[in-house]
Amino acid sequence: MKSRKIMIITFSILGCMLLIFIIGRVNLSIQFRKQVKTLFAQSKSISNRTYHESQLERLPEPVQRYFKYVLKDGQPYISYARIKHVGQFKTGIEKDWIDIKGEQYATTEKPGFIWKGTTSLFVARDMYISDKGRLVVSLLSLFKVVNAQGEQYDQGELLRWLGESVLYPTNFLPGESLQWLPIDTHHAKLTYQYQGLSLFFNITFNVLGEITEMETERYMDEQHMETWVIKASDYKEFNNVLIPTVFDVIWRLEKGDFSYAKFIITEVEYNKAEKF
Repeated sequence: MKSRKIMIITFSILGCMLLIFIIGRVNLSIQFRKQVKTLFAQSKSISNRTYHESQLERLPEPVQRYFKYVLKDGQPYISYARIKHVGQFKTGIEKDWIDIKGEQYATTEKPGFIWKGTTSLFVARDMYISDKGRLVVSLLSLFKVVNAQGEQYDQGELLRWLGESVLYPTNFLPGESLQWLPIDTHHAKLTYQYQGLSLFFNITFNVLGEITEMETERYMDEQHMETWVIKASDYKEFNNVLIPTVFDVIWRLEKGDFSYAKFIITEVEYNKAEKF
């Protein structure tokens, strides 16, 4: 009889925990949906503009090679992107890899994105919305263990949006805020000015014109900037655009490279300003 009571109490506790977990996951999903809606509401469509090779005339040669490789003449500009991926993630240098799946939304007329990464232990939301960067991590979808924001995150999240323009490449076309500077036949420097922030990437191109590596300086924590590298490979066509589908994201530290994110893109759709 005593063991039966213990079993009943145990199952009751587990049932309550499961219910709390489900409620937490539902609440988090509602928050995420609202944030996606806010993101899209802040940025206008620019898909009435079209890309033409004549725009490339004064660009460095490897940059011209890139656009001729990934875009088609007369192609509409990308206003919105929604992306899904799978992969692995590390929460620290000494930590093990954990499986992660991600869902991301981005806008181009007004810089912005939001990403949700889901693992068995936590859900992370990385975002740049309303000109502000933020990282939120919820343990078991219930307990908010990270809620980071401030100038360092404004810089870091805008850098992420800019680097991930390789997934919506008309955003890399030159304009008032974005410029390309020559380095050599396989490298060029990208500069970007926005809201008082001056950002850059040193970018490597292969002989085909693919962007294979992007390097910059980003805040690794609230005090220290380190070299941040995005490696890209395995280009495939989505909606008439060639984009890389395999990413390795690295902190290049004095003690050596620390790879912390390995993502594989599984789905990309453009110019649909709504959640999957």
